[in-house]
Amino acid sequence: MSGDPSVTSELVRDFVAQRRLALAGVSRSGRKFGNLVLRELKARGYEVIPVHPEAGELQGLPCARSLAELKGRVDGVVVVTPPSETAKLVGEAADAGIGRVWLQQGAESEEAIRAARERGLALVHGHCLLMFLTGAGGIHRLHGFLWRLLGKLPAEAART
Repeated sequence: MSGDPSVTSELVRDFVAQRRLALAGVSRSGRKFGNLVLRELKARGYEVIPVHPEAGELQGLPCARSLAELKGRVDGVVVVTPPSETAKLVGEAADAGIGRVWLQQGAESEEAIRAARERGLALVHGHCLLMFLTGAGGIHRLHGFLWRLLGKLPAEAART
């Protein structure tokens, strides 16, 4: 799914420029990739609202049980869930008026991608969000460098 020409650098820049994001896929154990995404976003000044169907609070932040239960507007949602849950979350995002969705690598499904396109959502998939955050270090910086070298980063937006 990486290399999809519909995922442009403009879509990526627009998504990471948003400051209030919902995040689906944070675990109560604190040991899943979604927890790392939460920590990295918070460290960079993002306001993050975790979404978890059974938790009232995660990593010191109040949770919403679904995207429909979010209090206030969010600018986008990052999805770090198993692919079997992703299409449902894409539908919830559209229903909640959230126009931007980032399907983290490993969360994607063809059904979710199709649903996002059908609902007119700005969709990024096939890429790791952490590669594109300002000040990304370590493995995320290396990941971005390698993808750039291999030509796997999102295509430049068409110039008008």
